[in-house]
Amino acid sequence: MFIVNVEGAVTDGSRWLMIRRSEKEEHAPGMIALPGGKTEVEGNTTDILERTVRREIEEETGVIVSDNMRYIHNTSFVTAAGIHVINIVFLCRYESGEAKVIDSYEAAEVMWMTTEDILSDSAIEIWPKNSIHLAERTLESCKEGSF
Repeated sequence: MFIVNVEGAVTDGSRWLMIRRSEKEEHAPGMIALPGGKTEVEGNTTDILERTVRREIEEETGVIVSDNMRYIHNTSFVTAAGIHVINIVFLCRYESGEAKVIDSYEAAEVMWMTTEDILSDSAIEIWPKNSIHLAERTLESCKEGSF
């Protein structure tokens, strides 16, 4: 059995929205990461992944993203507690809102960072770097107006 987690690679056109996870978080406390979170049980539904990523981004950062998003990639991992997680990353476009910490239990800091800043920061783990690298490639491949 897996937990399904979604993350948003949110761009404002030149930067990426990143969070520093709270030290209170069980998984990866203090790590710089993409905003996101677990899906919740909703019964029979559609677009649960997209709705979850929009909700989690807003709950953590106050940022609202466009309904138009693109799938980037997925990974799986096992937490220190032995929980198996499927992680799905979407490319999201910033729509509105002031980027700030909304829930300090989930995020200790919210920041906008350039691709270069993220990829060159030795304190950032490889998995958010991989997601940003793939999001950047997807963004570049989008035709004008399609995202």
